[in-house]
Amino acid sequence: MGTVLLIDFGSTWTKLTAVSLATETLLATTSAFTTVEDINIGLKEALRRLEGKIGPQKYDNVLACSSAAGGLRMHVSGLVPELTAEAARMAALGAGAKIEQVFSYELTKQDLVLIQKNRPDIFLLVGGTDGGNKECIIGNARKLAGLNQRFPIIYAGNRSALDECKEILRDFPLTVCPNVMPRFGELRTDAVQKEIRSLFLTQIIEAKGLTETRSILSGILMPTPAAMLSAMKLLAQGTEHENGMGPLMGIDVGGATTDVYSIADGLPQDVQVMLKGLPEPYAKRTVEGDIGMRHCIDGIIAARGQEELAASCGLSEGEIEELNDRFSSAKEILPGTSEEEAFELALATAAVNIASRRHCGRLQEVYTTSGLAFVQNGKDLRSLDQIIFCGGVLIHAKKPLEIASAALFDSREPSSLRPLKARVWRDSKYILSAMGVLAEKQPDIALRIMKRELEDIGEISSQK
Repeated sequence: MGTVLLIDFGSTWTKLTAVSLATETLLATTSAFTTVEDINIGLKEALRRLEGKIGPQKYDNVLACSSAAGGLRMHVSGLVPELTAEAARMAALGAGAKIEQVFSYELTKQDLVLIQKNRPDIFLLVGGTDGGNKECIIGNARKLAGLNQRFPIIYAGNRSALDECKEILRDFPLTVCPNVMPRFGELRTDAVQKEIRSLFLTQIIEAKGLTETRSILSGILMPTPAAMLSAMKLLAQGTEHENGMGPLMGIDVGGATTDVYSIADGLPQDVQVMLKGLPEPYAKRTVEGDIGMRHCIDGIIAARGQEELAASCGLSEGEIEELNDRFSSAKEILPGTSEEEAFELALATAAVNIASRRHCGRLQEVYTTSGLAFVQNGKDLRSLDQIIFCGGVLIHAKKPLEIASAALFDSREPSSLRPLKARVWRDSKYILSAMGVLAEKQPDIALRIMKRELEDIGEISSQK
């Protein structure tokens, strides 16, 4: 076995990881600023820096993932918000997509204007269980056919409506998958996720400025969030030959979004608790498109509150506004002053708190004829005891455990089912996305490298 080069085309940074398969070691990692106008410029600069560390190399494989140019942008249309639309949303998130719109019931004129204005990379059309309601999905197919734009559509709805929808959408690049919810409460997302990735490989990369890079790649190009989810699953579950770490949560705070992953069943821990809604995936990903450290600072401030954010970092609201402008206009800025460091810490802590709270399940009190009972929506992660930190701000933070504590259970919000305590690991060498890609070829090696290279930074516990 030889040497592999792993590339992550990020929205802000292009990161390279060189791995020796023979010795199962990292040779070097490096990065360069992603150049939006031509992604190859940033790649060449990163390659130059890598060569400066380890010299010229002949790579047996060059594998990559990408979230550049907006990532894999998807729109989803379903019937009932809590059922087929939610099933489709879960499928798309698990495939590494960035979901820009979720539509329920019949598409309205306003919905169609949004679709026309913000053309999706892929449109996921679902609705109805097999043999159930078919009028809605057929009507939505007709409305999509009336648009003057064409884009890839994945049909994963009621099989009884398939023939008619295929005829209506004959002018679109159409792919058919099994229904994501063939029967009430039953999720089938694997086929859809596989097809989303296939479309990303064959069609979407041309629209992302990645076509020229294919000449150096060995075949694998996947959305970065899909690579991250793959790495998290591998790390938790292990392989036939190598043990994993067990259930875990991963938090990736980026410049534009904050992604949270949980690899755990999340089932109720008390016989008095009833599950409500669709079954949660064992490997779950959520993405907060309004929570980011550079592109979406306004979203963090809106969710946390400017006054509360200012108080948390000892700054005035005027200083918060000035720092927001400074950070938002210079995406590559690194904190240099004490005020900038305090602002960065407050933003990161708020981002982790908001994103973890949205990811985890909640308990709701209900009164029945038998007395008080509880209903659980989402996953109960209170017993999960490992957190993986990713993303530049979390990796370089001077107070990482303070930030990580924001992901834990808070007695002031007892209905939120977040972890009670955790050991925190940090991806200080930015290798998780790379290992998720490597896992496609060499899962045992990828797992052993992760277990060796992740940095153990300590334990945290909630204030019950």
